[in-house]
Amino acid sequence: MEKMTPNQEKLAQLPGLLQHATAQGEHYDCVSRSFASKLAVAEDPVCGSGHCHIIPYWAAKLGKKQLVAYQVSARGGVLYCNYQGSNTLLAGKAVLYSSGQLAIDED
Repeated sequence: MEKMTPNQEKLAQLPGLLQHATAQGEHYDCVSRSFASKLAVAEDPVCGSGHCHIIPYWAAKLGKKQLVAYQVSARGGVLYCNYQGSNTLLAGKAVLYSSGQLAIDED
């Protein structure tokens, strides 16, 4: 999966904003990569929202609710996942991407 080189133009033609590649892992329950070509994000380093799609699939396939996933991007990252039916809880190390404040004009 690490050597996969997706065609970003073709990915952008697929339905939805995110596309995922996933497989059963050797050292993790599953491994994945996530792409958001329509949003000008060639590859998300560790996609939490993507795992809300990936984990239900692997929970059903593996017959377990607690999974450890690894995102196989250049940065990579481990996600500790708890599948609870309509909810998927994720834990792991995070990186602050941005912060800001909203100003509301009351006029």
